Amino acid sequence: MAKEKENYLDYIPKHNERFSWEEKENGLVVIKVANTGFFNRIAQLIFRKPKFSFIDLDEFGSFIWMQIDGQRTVYEIGVAVRNKFGDKAEPLYERLAKFITVLRNNAYVVYVNKIKK
Repeated sequence: MAKEKENYLDYIPKHNERFSWEEKENGLVVIKVANTGFFNRIAQLIFRKPKFSFIDLDEFGSFIWMQIDGQRTVYEIGVAVRNKFGDKAEPLYERLAKFITVLRNNAYVVYVNKIKK
């Protein structure tokens, strides 16, 4: 029996509910990250580090973030990016895949339908 291959474009990303976010008046998105854990708490007390970090997304990132809804695939998000930004988004799927991978590696998004190994 042939092994089923995963296609990254078929993944459906969804915002991780652990992180809050908001859209600013200029349309850009800010993700709020709580700095938790023992070492973060020590740094907050001794070095006056903030309890929260704010991740500001640029125009492309904010648009992609707003497209992530737990329903659209990476491919469908790419089509929406191409329709909005045209040639400015090229190389589209390489950039999109890298961006969503970074979001996932930082746990800002999860995949709804990722095949379990």
